[in-house]
Parts: sequence; C-alpha cells; structure tokens
Amino acid sequence: MMTLNETHNPALQSWVASANSAGTDFPVQNLPFAVFRRQASAEAFRGGVAIGDQIVDLAAVAQSGVLTGEAAAAAQAGAQDKLNALMALNTSAWSALRLALSRALREGSADQAALQACLVPQAEAEYDVPARIGDYTDFYTSLHHATNIGKQFRPDNPLLPNYKWVPIGYHGRASSIGVSGQQFRRPVGQTMPPGATEPSFGPCKRLDIELELGIFVGSGNALGEAVDISQAEDHVFGICLLNDWSARDIQGWEYQPLGPFLAKNFATTVSPWVVTLEALAPYRVAFTRPEGDPQPLAYLDSEANRSCGAFDIQLQVGLQTPKMREAGQADANICRTSYRHAYWTVAQMLTHHTVNGCNLQPGDLLGSGTLSGPTLDQAGALIELTTGGKNPIALPNGEQRTWLEDGDSIVLRGWCEKAGAARIGFGECVGTVLPARVPKG
Repeated sequence: MMTLNETHNPALQSWVASANSAGTDFPVQNLPFAVFRRQASAEAFRGGVAIGDQIVDLAAVAQSGVLTGEAAAAAQAGAQDKLNALMALNTSAWSALRLALSRALREGSADQAALQACLVPQAEAEYDVPARIGDYTDFYTSLHHATNIGKQFRPDNPLLPNYKWVPIGYHGRASSIGVSGQQFRRPVGQTMPPGATEPSFGPCKRLDIELELGIFVGSGNALGEAVDISQAEDHVFGICLLNDWSARDIQGWEYQPLGPFLAKNFATTVSPWVVTLEALAPYRVAFTRPEGDPQPLAYLDSEANRSCGAFDIQLQVGLQTPKMREAGQADANICRTSYRHAYWTVAQMLTHHTVNGCNLQPGDLLGSGTLSGPTLDQAGALIELTTGGKNPIALPNGEQRTWLEDGDSIVLRGWCEKAGAARIGFGECVGTVLPARVPKG
C-alpha cells in the first residue's frame, strides 16, 4: 500500500501558476499520465504528465537531461507512443519519476527553465488511449447496482447467490475502447420486443451508460503464477474514468446463457488521464462490509485491504442534449456518487483475476463495473435512474430522457477532495452518440 510522502504535502505550490488555482484537477500533488500530441499535427504521440492547464512532455524531458537515474529511465519509458513500457516497470520506478517531477515543478526549483521548455498547453493537445490494451475485463463491484438491476428482473431475489462471495467479471472487447471525445454510432442488433414471438433487428432503443473506473495493470504476472492480495497493488499502475456504454434491449435478449456480447462491445470510453495509486494515497479509506454479510475468503482478505483498500473518489455524470449544446448550455448533472461504496476493492479484483493462474500484462484494463451508491440519485446507469425506463429524468431545459438519444453527450468527472489534502482530479471522460448505420439486407 502506498504511504504518504513529501509529494502529498498540501502546502506544495508549483511555478506553473494554473496548478495552484482552487478547484484544479491537476495540482503538483497529482501528476497523472496520458498520451498526447499537438492537435492536427503530424507529431508522434508520446507520454505526458498534467500540471495545471499544461502537459509536461516526457519525450522532451527525456532529451533535456534534467532527470537522472531511475527517474530518467522511467521518463524514457513514458516517452513512447503508449504508456505500456512505463507501466511494465515497478512501483519504485513510478515513484522515482513522480518524485523527480514533483521537485522539478515546485516553486523555487532550479529546473524551472529547463522544464518550462517541455510544456505544452492542454488546450492545444489531442489524446490517444493511454495504453495498448491487450485485454479488457469488466467487473461488477457495486452491490447497489447489482441489487437495483436484480430488483427489476427478480423482485423477490435480486442478488444471485454468488455475488457476495466472488468478484464477478466478464471479458470485454479491447479494440473498441476509445479515448475521451469518442463518437460512436448507435449499435444495431437483435431484440425481443415485449409480447413478440420472434426477435426483430434494428437500432438499439434502450442505449445506456455505465459510470465506472478503469484500472490499468502495471507489471504483469507469469502464466500460472497467481498474485497474492498483499502484492496486488504493486501490479496496478493507475486509475482512469470509464464509460461502458450498454444496449439494454440487445443485452436482454442475448445475454443468456453466456453473458454480454453485442450489447457491450460497440464502444467503451476512457478518460485520457491515468491517476497513479500513489497520488490517491491521501484518499484511502477502510474497506468494510455491511453487518451480516459474509467476509471475503482468505485469498481475498488482508489486514491492509481491510484498513485502507478502498478509495473515496467522487464521481459525477453529466448529460448534454443537442438542444442544450445549441443553446450554449453545459451538461446537466444526473448522478453523483463515490467509489467508496464498491463491494470489492482494486486489490481484490486483480487478485481474483489471477488466482487461477491467468497472466495479466502491462496495459491490460479492468473495469470496476457500474458504481452506484446506496440511493437512486447515486445510480450510475439510466436503467437504474429511470427504474427500467418507467420514470424519465427531467433536465433543466425542460427536456426528458429515459434512454440516450442521438446527439446526446455524456460527461464523466471524478475527483478526490477533503480538508488537509490537495484536490486530486481525473479530468473528464466525454462520449457522444451518433445515429445508427443499419446494414442493408
């Protein structure tokens, strides 16, 4: 488990003035990673680190000679077109780079002039998916989400008997994961309308969102060698925002007996910025289970996981309709919750994923599953917020939404904030629905 060190000092200020602004996502205590280049340029994508409204270009830093030793080697790894090489290193290397950049970006640093030349304004940047994602596994870690969904289909027995014992997950599609700003066409597929005797084919009518966090795997494990829960977080590089778009009507027809397929594989959107576990250290909280619930089996349990294995990450969903966009209106908040309500931790997910000998690799992505809180206004999916489509959401401009319509944009935001610690933000994760393209035939 990462402990507090000098990089977390809330009194630290940066010579990058925007990093000291109240409410910024990217103070000097954060320093998250992304892959970027200047907009509309022929530049190669390369790794960067956020500081205020600027990006520290790791390729430029690697060439500058400002960093030495382990930090310099880590910067060189992060200067590539994807972060996989950096992710493949270890916690020592990640911490060394974070510490060196923290010191170089602080007020009074002797390296200010050298690093000033390595800055690129975020307003001039475009981003790519942070890693070359070999595999994507989506979990189901919110008890509240599982219960809300279960009530709609099994009112007398909403939770399946294995839920409180095993972290449920399924393997998703890595090729359709896109970075914030992703635009995707409404999916098409088979659905079974109520009362029909045979399925119909066409555009999805019940397009939904799923408010999630994405966990990027760092150093991997060999095939056949499980990762003990005491070492699990050493294999986690960091966390991003994730929207796992879902076609609920397609899902309802196809998911039995093997689970999600076309209802989930058409698009998944991640935020460009990956926040390291070290940056999140001030926001660790105890992992607890409701009284009377079974405690995790021994391989999913440790003293450290119980004492500080959860994170208090605030999460918010915004919805912007085409009419709102045309009127210059910002997205409207439709959900606010916290990751602290999750039923399984990051360490438990990774440990369970490898307990059968499955080999994870640097850049693999784990989705947390929809992160709903204990009340319906904290639900992270429209299927919950509208009770299966029965109660439309009222938006501030008078519009309503039951399911997403063409042109709608969803904006996920995440941040950590409390007295005595610096605010740590994740930026935004934005995706927009385009009209379906129905195959001829």
